[in-house]
Amino acid sequence: MRSLGSLPKSVLILEGIGMALLALAWLSLKQYVSLPAPFDGELAGIIMIFAGIVLMLPAAVALMWEMAQTVAPQLMRRNDKPSSSSDQEKRDDADH
Repeated sequence: MRSLGSLPKSVLILEGIGMALLALAWLSLKQYVSLPAPFDGELAGIIMIFAGIVLMLPAAVALMWEMAQTVAPQLMRRNDKPSSSSDQEKRDDADH
């Protein structure tokens, strides 16, 4: 993968929202920021942490998929043309 910017915009938006949610959860749990009643408290903070991680997963999967395609292109390439058994025999046959 050449750069993080080559990811789809929707994945980058989810990544940004996930990071913001994690930061907000951390600030809320450390009591640096006071949130409204439904979002204030330890349970809401834990839920925000898990939601932030879930929102960041698509970017991690996309990065791993691109890296796997770069490292092992033979594993990821689809063989569109099926090889016949006669082609296989011709390749393996040695002229002795």
